[in-house]
Amino acid sequence: MRVLISTVAFPPSVGGMETAALDIASGLAERGHDVTVAATTPSSEPDRYPFKVVRNPDAKTMWNLTRDTDVVWQNHISLRLVWPALVLRRPVVFMHHIWLDTDPGSGTQYGSLKRYVCKLGTNGFVSTALRDAVKLDGPIIPNSYNADIFRFREEIRPDRDVVFLGRLTRVKGVDLLVEAIALAAKNGTVITASIIGTGPEEAALKRQAENAGVLDRIVFTGALRGEALAQTLSHHRIAVVPSRWEEPFGIVALEALASGCVVAVADSGALPEVIGPCGPVFKKGDAASLAATLEDLVKHPDSIARYRANIPAHLEGYTRRAQMDASEALLDSAISGS
Repeated sequence: MRVLISTVAFPPSVGGMETAALDIASGLAERGHDVTVAATTPSSEPDRYPFKVVRNPDAKTMWNLTRDTDVVWQNHISLRLVWPALVLRRPVVFMHHIWLDTDPGSGTQYGSLKRYVCKLGTNGFVSTALRDAVKLDGPIIPNSYNADIFRFREEIRPDRDVVFLGRLTRVKGVDLLVEAIALAAKNGTVITASIIGTGPEEAALKRQAENAGVLDRIVFTGALRGEALAQTLSHHRIAVVPSRWEEPFGIVALEALASGCVVAVADSGALPEVIGPCGPVFKKGDAASLAATLEDLVKHPDSIARYRANIPAHLEGYTRRAQMDASEALLDSAISGS
């Protein structure tokens, strides 16, 4: 089938929605579909993908691309990109990755209008938490992880306790991790950590760690990707996702699980759903709760082993094949009108 994927997030920009857009485009192309991506994300380098990429399409270009496709896959709803499909009556799949209007911190606008437009198409959701919040019907199709890169590495013995991966911003809660390490230290528990990523809070986080007397226990690695990222994750026993924001999914949790980490998450959005039986949940925004969770894991390696034993079976629901099978079925459903 001819599939037009329209998205406001695509590489070289980095993030969960960007990864999801690339995954669905690559997966459909690998299965023999004629895929075109219309992305508002600019790029200074030529695109070298096994599918066509149109950057910053204007209204006329979107009209022509939509006219020449069988179905449109919106990598989360964009009113700017979807209108030609509504006028031309092309079937549309709205794949929801973030909240519409349920979280003021999401940066989305026109939630009521978007919800109305979504009712005109076929909807899918990356998590049950997101579907419940959006209040529309549709199947759950979780994001997948790259099993070629993120995998158990028996040759690597974990030699550090905790790792964080993500943007260094307040909503991601990295300061809570630093505070938790300091609280644990006051209790006599030494916790070593690595913080992977960059962002506007980096300098403040280093000052916080220094003032708390734990800077020597924390390594700030900067941004890592690919094999370097996966190997670094594998050197840790525990990954932490301490987001203050209600996370609609959390692909970093999957990547950490696949790398052999037990993942501790805040009771935030879909995070408990994503990790399932593979780690503990602590109170969102509460450094003391996080500290107690980490201390318990560090002091009880048998707990880590029990959580870790659940990872392989849990990840079977998050494979690329499972995601693509469900995505193809959703596209077929949209085209047939069923």
